[in-house]
Formats: sequence, C-alpha cells, structure tokens
Amino acid sequence: MTAAPVSDEPSSGAAPVLALPAPVAALPVPPAVTQGVRLAFGVLALLTGVALLLAILLWQKVAGMQEQLARQAADATAQATEARTLARQAQETVRDTAARLALMDTRVADLALQRTQLDELMQSLSRSRDENLVVDIESAVRLGLEQSQVTGNVQPLLAALKGGEQRVARAAQPRLVPLQRAMQRDADRIRATASGDGGEALARLDELLRGVDDLPTLNQLAVRGAAAPDAWANEAIPADAAWWERFLMTVRNELRSLVRVSRIDRPEAALLSPDQTFFLRENLKLRLLSARLALLSRQAENARSELAGVQALVNRYFDPASRKVQVAATQLQQVLSLVRASAAPQIDETLAALAAAAAGR
Repeated sequence: MTAAPVSDEPSSGAAPVLALPAPVAALPVPPAVTQGVRLAFGVLALLTGVALLLAILLWQKVAGMQEQLARQAADATAQATEARTLARQAQETVRDTAARLALMDTRVADLALQRTQLDELMQSLSRSRDENLVVDIESAVRLGLEQSQVTGNVQPLLAALKGGEQRVARAAQPRLVPLQRAMQRDADRIRATASGDGGEALARLDELLRGVDDLPTLNQLAVRGAAAPDAWANEAIPADAAWWERFLMTVRNELRSLVRVSRIDRPEAALLSPDQTFFLRENLKLRLLSARLALLSRQAENARSELAGVQALVNRYFDPASRKVQVAATQLQQVLSLVRASAAPQIDETLAALAAAAAGR
C-alpha cells in the first residue's frame, strides 16, 4: 500500500495531514533464541525446586530440634518432681529415724532397769559362788546380746563375753573351762564377721557432699578451659616469617580459639540448662543424705541403692576426664565397698555352755 501524496500547501479550511510510514513486517525469531529462553526457564524451575527442597529439609530439622527441646523440658520437669519427692522422703526418713532413736533410748532404759532388777534378785538369792557366777555371766551375755540387736553394734556383746571370760579365768574352776572356751570362740567369730561402725563411710560421704558443687558437668568444658584437640591447636609463629605470614597465622590462631570441635556421646548431658544443672546437684545431695541416714539407721541395702543411683548420675552427666569427678567416683566405690549388710550376732555355743554349766549344779 502506498501513501497518498500530500500537498505542500494546505488546503483552505482543512487541518494539515501528516504522512505515516508503512508498517514494518515482523521479523522471524531465530531458533537459537527460542532454545535459550526455554533453557533459562528450565534452569529457573530447577533452582526453584532445589530451593523448595532445601526449605522443606530445614523445616524438618527445626521441627526435630523443637521436639528434642520439648523432651528435654519434660525430663527437667520430671527431675524437679523427683527431687521434691526425694526431699519429702528424706524428711520422712529423718522423722522415722528420730522416732527409732527415741524407741531405742526407751528400750535401753528398760534394759538397764531389768539389769538392776536382776542384780538385786541375784544378791537376794542364797546360792553358791559358782552358781552365782554362771547366772551373772548368763545375764550379762543376754543383756549384751539384746543391746547389740537393738543398736546394731556388737561392742556391748563383745564386752560381755570378754568380761565373762575374765571372771571364769579368775574363778579357776575346771568345770567352767568349756564355758570359757565357748565364749572365746564366739567372740573371735563375731570379730571376724562383724562390719565396722561406718565412721569411715560417713566421713567419705561428707566429703562427697562438700564437693558436689565443684564437680564439672559435660557442658562446662569450654568454661573450664580444657585443652583443645591437636587438630585445633595454635600454630607457633616462626620468628623469621614475613609480616604478612605472621598476620595470617595470628588471624588463623584467633579463629581456631573461637571454635571447639568435640564429640558428644550423651546429648542430654550437653544440653543441660543452668536450672537443670542446679536440680541435678541438689538431687545428688539428697541421695547422698539419704544414703547417710540409711547408714546411721543400719539399713545397708538402702544405702547401697542410693549410692548406686549417685554413681549412675555422676557417670552420666559429669565430665569423666576431670580430676574432681575421678576422685568422687573413687570415693563412691570405696563407700560401696565399706557398706556391708551385717547379720545379727549369734552366740549359740556360749548359751549352750551356760545351760550345761547351770544344769551341772
């Protein structure tokens, strides 16, 4: 199509008309450009999918961390509840122990009264010297046996046996020699099988109680300034190195001092919060106090159970490489070896010899 010629002179009464250029025909798009556009859209779609996949993985990881933190919070709540329960049990144990001590005092007073009555009865009886000696020894031995059974200490019984043996030796009566030998054998057997008074175990428990607050937990390694692994040790800067080499090595050492790489075998110990650490130490103290009360009340099995629980907590939450933790673990082993269940003392041979000597009159 051709444009109509336009006159240079405007016609009268009409506006001037501008000449428009002819439309340009659309150029054909090369195939290479089309393929490049498609490739760009494909790369963009791939990047979008990768970003979406990474976002999903990150969301799953955050959800897992939230679930783990929720479990840790639930465990902390359970431990706090257990600590309060143990505190109440300790108070009840203290009250029970006080009641038992009062009962023991009453029984000891009753036994002393019985001893006085027996002494008065023996003095009022008209018996021969040997008969009075046998009856007196039997009363003293039975009284010592009752006191040992009440208090859990074999010393009163050993004192009664030793006193009876000395009295028989001073009497110099041939028919009382079997009684003397029987008391010697019973005393030797009691000394060999009786447990100690628990003084050493109580002293070691007191040391453990005083050192609980100083035991480092597994998540206190950085605070304690433990030595870093060899792979992260600071490098020595040579004296003849160039200034830029010294600068780079100094920066590298500073960066290494800010990073610590270590293996965590027990995540629950590494994720302890300060409040949880406080309750953990208080739980240890309560268990040690419960073990101490069990030792004082002659309950060896309960003491061993509490000490085993303390040992499990120390091995689980505290740093085994620390010197203080190692000393505490050694003291726990020693206390466990000192705590032994002691059976009630038996003096059947002495009682049989006393019965035989009394029947021979």
